Amino acid sequence: MPDTNNFFSGLPFLIAVVSVADSELAVRTARALFEGGVRAIELTLRNDAALESIRKIREQVPQMIIGAGTVIEAAQVKKVIDAGAVFAVAPGMNEKIAEEAAARKIPFAPGIATPSDIERALGFGLTVLKVFPAKYLGGLPYIKSIHAPYAHLGLRFIPLGGLTFDDIDLYAKEKIILSLGGSWIVSKDDVENQKWEAIAKSAAMAVEAVKKAGAKI
Repeated sequence: MPDTNNFFSGLPFLIAVVSVADSELAVRTARALFEGGVRAIELTLRNDAALESIRKIREQVPQMIIGAGTVIEAAQVKKVIDAGAVFAVAPGMNEKIAEEAAARKIPFAPGIATPSDIERALGFGLTVLKVFPAKYLGGLPYIKSIHAPYAHLGLRFIPLGGLTFDDIDLYAKEKIILSLGGSWIVSKDDVENQKWEAIAKSAAMAVEAVKKAGAKI
């Protein structure tokens, strides 16, 4: 079993979720985000360019901590590792993926939405959990309520789904929230129109908000 908890404890508070169907644009996006101070991204496996994007970002923006998101098949685990991802996350808790991630020693955060999901993840020794879709499940009050029965186990959460810039302050002050992720950090229109300065500015604003809230960046 990889030292998942130790790896995730070193992640910055902000994780930009990026889904770009062009690997060159993905690299430019990563550069703009890093320029703005965002040091971690989740590149989603939602298009054919995803693996190549991970590869190129690893080569051309090596300072960026890059993870693979939307890992929904066990076979994808090896592929994202080969591409250069250093962690993986999923929208749900798939036991085959958890087994494969453990076997290949890549830190993995499964998606959870219920106490049953949490207990299945705990069965694999996983205590860093993605909450998806966080906003529509009930946001921070819901996360705190489902965490309560397991508070003694040291669970930490990475909420994604429906969150915005305005959620930073609220979530950053909660110790059970490890990181906050979302596509809101990167405007799809800004990527498509190659507005790199706008992306860097948006990233910088988010980073400043995290600093003011007292979370790590």
